Amino acid sequence: MESKLSLLRALVGVACLASLLATGAANAAAPAALDDASCLRCHDAKAAKIQVPGTDDEPKALGQIDPRKFGKSVHGDLKCVACHTDIVDSQAKHQKKAGAKPANCITCHEALWETVKKEGLTQEKGRLGLVVQNIAAYKQSFHARPDQDNPDKPKAYCEDCHGSHEFNVPPKGSARRTIWHKGIPDTCGAKCHEDQLEDYSSSIHGEEVLDKGNVKSAVCTDCHTAHSITGTSSVTFKLSNVNACASCHKEKFESYTDTYHGQVNRLGYAYTAKCFDCHGSHRIGAADDPKSSINPKNRMKTCMKCHSDKKPGMHDATAGFMSFGPHANTHDFKKYPQMWLASKFMIGLLVGVFAFFWLHSGLWYYREWKDGELGIARPHIDTKGLQLDHAKHFQRFPWGWRLAHLVFAIVTMTLVLTGTTALFAQSTWAPSLAMLFGGPKVLGIVHRVAASLFIGIFILHLVYVMQKLLRDKDFRWFGPDSLVPNWKDLADIIGMFKWFVGKGPRPQLERWAYYEKFDYWAVFWGINVIGGSGLLLAFPHITAQYLPGWVFNVATLVHGEEAFLAAVFLFTVHFFNNHFRPDKLPPPDVVMFTGTQSLEEFRHDHPAHYQRLLASGELQKRLVDAPSRSMTLGSKILGLVLITIGLMLLVLVGVGFFAKL
Repeated sequence: MESKLSLLRALVGVACLASLLATGAANAAAPAALDDASCLRCHDAKAAKIQVPGTDDEPKALGQIDPRKFGKSVHGDLKCVACHTDIVDSQAKHQKKAGAKPANCITCHEALWETVKKEGLTQEKGRLGLVVQNIAAYKQSFHARPDQDNPDKPKAYCEDCHGSHEFNVPPKGSARRTIWHKGIPDTCGAKCHEDQLEDYSSSIHGEEVLDKGNVKSAVCTDCHTAHSITGTSSVTFKLSNVNACASCHKEKFESYTDTYHGQVNRLGYAYTAKCFDCHGSHRIGAADDPKSSINPKNRMKTCMKCHSDKKPGMHDATAGFMSFGPHANTHDFKKYPQMWLASKFMIGLLVGVFAFFWLHSGLWYYREWKDGELGIARPHIDTKGLQLDHAKHFQRFPWGWRLAHLVFAIVTMTLVLTGTTALFAQSTWAPSLAMLFGGPKVLGIVHRVAASLFIGIFILHLVYVMQKLLRDKDFRWFGPDSLVPNWKDLADIIGMFKWFVGKGPRPQLERWAYYEKFDYWAVFWGINVIGGSGLLLAFPHITAQYLPGWVFNVATLVHGEEAFLAAVFLFTVHFFNNHFRPDKLPPPDVVMFTGTQSLEEFRHDHPAHYQRLLASGELQKRLVDAPSRSMTLGSKILGLVLITIGLMLLVLVGVGFFAKL
């Protein structure tokens, strides 16, 4: 019996041992499950910190997870190993999968997006597409560059700003959104940009956000963006940062872009005064703040950061710079009375000139078209028995006048092209055109050279005319050969309008018609207004030495609007009078290139002058051979080229004007 009990005990012992061995083998073959609960046993925020070797043999604490926050985050539905694909066990010291990379936000999101695209779910998963766009921007950003202290890692990675285990952007308008928005400066400053955070905290923006909870005030990402962060010294940042300010300060931005600084900035020139050059970047203060860079006591120092003899091609700022209005406008009479008055004057001038001459052109076109439709011939002048050779032409302009006109036309078109590019810098075409010139700086040089030629031609013409008049003792200042307006011009204007409406005959115009005199004297007006204001702007250090700063504001306004008036008048009224009237069609009229007119055309355009020369016997002396065929053809080609360029400029000016409204 005893032997049977011993045998039974032995069998039970063997069975138990076999069971234990089997269980151990099973446990060795199947490690603990890789579920989130297993991970949180070690990585829960309540657990002890886990230290691992870091750089320079210093211990590094691994991040710990708050399960509650993780559950509410955008990644809350994911398993830990969905991102940490290199982890293959739940041991205290993980065995890593050979060749697998550590968790990587970029790789994961890009792979998910590729899957979404293959499955045709891009519309449903649009938010993921936005994430991928942000990734692309980040890759080109300053943060993605290698860190100087640890070149194997970028300056900043997704986790540094977002916190991958807690990331969740609250809905707009929610209380949590306000808290999240207020935390952005701390996110940027506490980890990396401590000095900038200190300055920001005492700025207007910082006080609004951190002290008052105003989520509309600027935080780091409003100026630097969240993902497309570039170095602040880069051209990209300098140009785009102004637009960042404009998103909040729209009215100030519009007034800034009306100044020279704003115009060339919009054209792509990064080295002119921008918002942060004057206001500062992080510690922006109000004008009454003694430490503010725009405080009256500090303003000259601020201007001299750019306007200094130490800068190539620059001069020290002078007294008038302090009263320049970088945000002056035309609607605040109390604050900017000079701008208000100048604006109202220019509007009145523009409306008056265009209203009169466009009405004049419209009625003139109607009358000539109507006369042609009714078969009314040109006024007949009997020339029988006058022994005139009708193959001859009348010499109207000598070669000097024609050459001056040609150079004047080319220079004027160059000024219009380069000037309106700056004036309408907000237009889609302006920056591209500036780049064709080699950039805004080269554009400005071309404009100033053309302006110098314009003034030079004008002075030469003035000297020539004055010396000729002083030598001609018989010249009558208000006579028929003078360009000085007289009473006959007034009578001709009245007579012309009567003819327009069918209430009288066509006036008998003299050597210089009233509209030709207007064209001539308009240059004198333009050279003084446009040229004078341009000189004030071209030499600011001299101007500001003797005149107050508001002169720059008024000069910029007048210079641009008078140039606009001149350009539109030239390419509409002047072109119509000389090339597009029914009597002149098809264009061009080449008298300013050949210098001569047929007798028929001369009799029609200036009948009073024709009759006077005929009666005095002087007409025969002024007759010359008709221009050669090649001269006529060349003149027509030249005329068509200039007219085409002028009309193209008119289109650019029109597009720019309406884009600015």
